[in-house]
Amino acid sequence: MTSETTPATPARYTVAVIGGTGPQGKGLGYRFARHGHDIVLGSRAAEKAEAVAAEVSERLGSVDGAGSARGATNADAIAAADVVLLAVPYDGHDELVASLAADGALDGKTVISCVNPLAFDKRGAHGRVINGGEGSAAESAAELVPGATVVGAFHNVAAPSLWGDDEFLDEDVIVVGDSVEGKQVAIDLAASVTGRPGVDGGKLRLARVLEPFTAVLISINRKYKTHSGLRITGLDH
Repeated sequence: MTSETTPATPARYTVAVIGGTGPQGKGLGYRFARHGHDIVLGSRAAEKAEAVAAEVSERLGSVDGAGSARGATNADAIAAADVVLLAVPYDGHDELVASLAADGALDGKTVISCVNPLAFDKRGAHGRVINGGEGSAAESAAELVPGATVVGAFHNVAAPSLWGDDEFLDEDVIVVGDSVEGKQVAIDLAASVTGRPGVDGGKLRLARVLEPFTAVLISINRKYKTHSGLRITGLDH
């Protein structure tokens, strides 16, 4: 097992970050490792992943209790972890996920999708319509990998903030999924980003709302020259 916990300590995971050389994957991987989890950044080319992992490791050098960071091919990263984060562009998403799942490589693993199916035109960013409005990237991944537990999370966190210097981001991570256990993994990992557990937002089909909502944040960011996020009020934490 690559995750372990006791009643007195939070779970510690080994996370394969597919798309780990991109801004979102690199930033989330850095946050996870900064707060004690081990990460394996995945890429089609191991050399590219290793170079980015070295960059992450350099930033972690002065952080007490940090986890490890290394790079590998996508297949090797998945094999080394129980948790897999999909941080890839939506273009080619289904083909990539199907290839990652070949020979049952993702079976039994928790797969967290932060993929946002977005499009851009002269009017700005907007969400793509998936499956006639009754689908999402996360749901597509769940259909492609029925042997895995797929949840959606980290859709609305800005990549520049993830790579920033703040200890935690002052926002919330909303987690959706059909498995209580799968959502708990993402809820635990969210604490590495925000300093508090993620928020259980309901069933996986609600990824249809979270994914395109990122377009609203992009519009806000452009208007106000910031990196906005979501904050859920009325909770105890």
